[in-house]
Amino acid sequence: MKKGKHNKLMKWVIISAILVLIFILGLNYIVLRMDEDSWIKDSRGVWVKHGNPAETPDYVSQQKTMVLCAMDIYAQLSSNGVIFSSQCIGSCGNYSVDIVHVPRTAEDGNPENQCAEYLQGETNKFIELDSHGDVVRISE
Repeated sequence: MKKGKHNKLMKWVIISAILVLIFILGLNYIVLRMDEDSWIKDSRGVWVKHGNPAETPDYVSQQKTMVLCAMDIYAQLSSNGVIFSSQCIGSCGNYSVDIVHVPRTAEDGNPENQCAEYLQGETNKFIELDSHGDVVRISE
């Protein structure tokens, strides 16, 4: 093969390889960024922003409303001098609100310390708070 043809072929191979590499990197960037602006659940089951989502889905708004309700119940009971241990403190919509230990103890699993509404199926989700009123876990 002549030197001129060989150089021309090598240039096309290098240009093609660079274009393929740019395409692959660009595609990876797009795929990796697809869920950048979304809502994700943290380890407690709480929906949190990931990036800057354009909209707040209804299920996120509903959970936020229920958490605020649970916090209101906690604040009201706390201002009335209630001492919190492992107990049911009420319900918010379809959520029962329980106080649990961190870390959990066997006491937290006792039916007498859980909300009757949840145990009887009147609510089917729960929000667990610790004795300071911080969210421990939310079920869905």
